[in-house]
Amino acid sequence: MSRKILVTSALPYANGSIHLGHLVEYIQTDIWVRYQKMAGNECWYVCADDTHGTPIMLRAEKEGITPEQLIERVHGEHARDFAGFGVGFDNYYTTHSPETRDCANDIYGKLKAAGLIEVRTIEQYYDPLKQLFLPDRFIKGECPKCHAKDQYGDNCEVCGAAYAPTDLIEPYSAVSGAKPELRNSEHYFFKLSDPRCEAFLRQYTSCGSLQNEAANKMQEWLGAPGDNKLTDWDISRDAPYFGFEIPDAPGKYFYVWLDAPIGYMGSFKNLCARNGLDFNEWFKPESTTELYHFIGKDILYFHALFWPAELAHAGYRTPTKIFAHGFLTVDGAKMSKSRGTFITAESFLNSGLNAEWLRYYFAAKLSATMEDIDLNFDDFVARVNADLVGKYVNIASRSAGFIAKRFNGQLAPADASLPAIRAIQEAAPRIAALYEAREFAKAVREIMALTDGANQYVDSVKPWELAKQEGRESELHAACSNALNLFRLLSIMLKPILPLVAGKVEKFLNIAPLAWSDTQDLLAAGHVINTYEHLMTRVDPKSIEKLIEANREFLAPAPEQSSPQRHAEHQQKEVLAAPEEAALCSIDDFMKVDLRIARIANAEHVDGADKLIRLTLDIGDGRPRQVFAGIKAAYDPATLIGRLTVMVANLAPRKMKFGLSEGMVLASSDPTSKTPGLFLLSPDAGAEPGMRVK
Repeated sequence: MSRKILVTSALPYANGSIHLGHLVEYIQTDIWVRYQKMAGNECWYVCADDTHGTPIMLRAEKEGITPEQLIERVHGEHARDFAGFGVGFDNYYTTHSPETRDCANDIYGKLKAAGLIEVRTIEQYYDPLKQLFLPDRFIKGECPKCHAKDQYGDNCEVCGAAYAPTDLIEPYSAVSGAKPELRNSEHYFFKLSDPRCEAFLRQYTSCGSLQNEAANKMQEWLGAPGDNKLTDWDISRDAPYFGFEIPDAPGKYFYVWLDAPIGYMGSFKNLCARNGLDFNEWFKPESTTELYHFIGKDILYFHALFWPAELAHAGYRTPTKIFAHGFLTVDGAKMSKSRGTFITAESFLNSGLNAEWLRYYFAAKLSATMEDIDLNFDDFVARVNADLVGKYVNIASRSAGFIAKRFNGQLAPADASLPAIRAIQEAAPRIAALYEAREFAKAVREIMALTDGANQYVDSVKPWELAKQEGRESELHAACSNALNLFRLLSIMLKPILPLVAGKVEKFLNIAPLAWSDTQDLLAAGHVINTYEHLMTRVDPKSIEKLIEANREFLAPAPEQSSPQRHAEHQQKEVLAAPEEAALCSIDDFMKVDLRIARIANAEHVDGADKLIRLTLDIGDGRPRQVFAGIKAAYDPATLIGRLTVMVANLAPRKMKFGLSEGMVLASSDPTSKTPGLFLLSPDAGAEPGMRVK
């Protein structure tokens, strides 16, 4: 029976370009949606630009245009970039729409009628130079929880804590750099701390709507039963502000985070009007349809607490599931403008790189967890060239020409009993389940193993040799026809990831759009294919170098450039600068180091080395690491085997005289002592290999 599914991705803010970090989410969502459609489900994918707030107003003012003109231009840029990466929204809309306004007013009115809206006079930060109340994101300072510097006024990007701007330590205006003043203002609050909201959220966040790690985080924020940690949510902002004015409250506007999730509803309502769908069927409390949100883990608080509480108490259905994902790192570190690894979607496309290379690479890394994924360019080149060109496309390129030249493009009967064909057909339900569960990396591994089997078949029949031998035309015909049937089956399984290539395959094979159920069928004898054209080229490593260099030149600010925000940050760093001898590092620097619990699987002396012991370390990912540690004077290798320690897992491999060292173990010593000792670090009981040390 066909399911009815509505899917959303988080709304990109209309104040910046789409970059590769954003695309992790949209590509992940698009793959899942495409699989659902191939499986025969009614699945709609909607999104919109998040268009309101002070940043939009200030940027438009700076550019000398209206906010409406700015968001219209950015909408076109975003739509272009998403289309370039094959992200197939059924509706890509805007939150600055009559549909979103109507939904926001409706939800607000129902929450107010339920006694969940309260008006209070609060102290709020005001920029005396710019003469406006500062939104949370335009106030920066030190996180009150983990003390990370330069954090925003609503939540910390380092520890994930949510707080009020007045909780920040040493706040400053990110607009002018001025010290903000506290002034009184009347604000509207959604009473999230109300016992009704607390009771609902305790049930909702523990009913399977969230991943386990997300549910655990929610329980931290909720607190123990009887110890409600929820705080009421400020949903209003003062003029001047670009957004929707609150009904019956002149000069007061809905905070952008109030109407941003409501933008999902607005976009879908717009789609419903164009496609004859019943909006109420999808959003009524007793709806049998399914609603899924794909989001980054940094906005989990808003989506898993505020949003479902709003919906439930305004009389709407709540999300079936909320899928949170991790961040993108590049070569093991945060994206960086100075390193040229803060890469925009537009620059990637303009460089001539194939967008589906990135779709495949991300898919090969993505799982159903909130773990970060890494874009390593060397790995990117090797994986795409080996898997997509060397394995997958190679099957068709080695077979199609013979069918066209020798057999007028007509296929011979396929051998349904062929082990490689049967293996793919038997794996189809298993791979479908992996797509459903968002375990794309596991699905890719299975598909590539099946692709290896298909290539082994082609290698065994050697059509290029059969073509040289007289009287073996029927064998050649059968071999190439079987190969193209294998290629078609693999194309079905890769279609959610490679929709553009799949479209070319459908044209080449002269077939209807591939559906998941087609995995159990084969092309009939006599079926005529079209002329084969190259489906994909190899990645040239030089193009990656050009891409990185182009982004470094384009994005790195010149030394003489300045802005109020950069000036404010510079002042903050001057005030907080430590003496040079203290050698302090920032929290960002520390977070670059990936410390993992490791089990010493083996330890042995190194021939010819006075200080080294060769360690084989297990960090729980199935790939042992070899590390050479200078601890021979302190330890007998036999005493180390089976012991847990801590290793730096993302240290660049170092080629040594005795072999490749793939990390570093941590030890302490006292160099001032007359008899300095070495002490290998050991974690507490209960630690397991692979756990991250934070």
